[in-house]
Amino acid sequence: MSECSKHYDLEERTAKFGIAIIKFSQRVTISSLSKPLIIQLIRAATGIGANYMEANGASSKKDFKNKIYIAKKETQETKHWLRMIAEYYPQEKIELRRLWQEAQELTLIFSKIVRTAATNQ
Repeated sequence: MSECSKHYDLEERTAKFGIAIIKFSQRVTISSLSKPLIIQLIRAATGIGANYMEANGASSKKDFKNKIYIAKKETQETKHWLRMIAEYYPQEKIELRRLWQEAQELTLIFSKIVRTAATNQ
């Protein structure tokens, strides 16, 4: 598989993104205030790949579109939690900005897939 096709392998890309979020969460010091934020971040970020996998196994076009839309929503939610966490961990802004940028790219990809699926129905 070429490097270009690896870059666009969404199954792998969403899995790596979820893993990056988990590794970030393991690395930072957790407090009673940050714990709920981190939990929400992990749920949203790992939900992206899970919903993408479900979309790939969809039983119908409608089911596919719905799961992709949910993956997009999870990606947008992830961006929200990254922003909140950046306020709590200002020393992590560079890493959080990198993670936010990947979430933004995934949002754009899923948005395009949703629009294309809507056009093809």
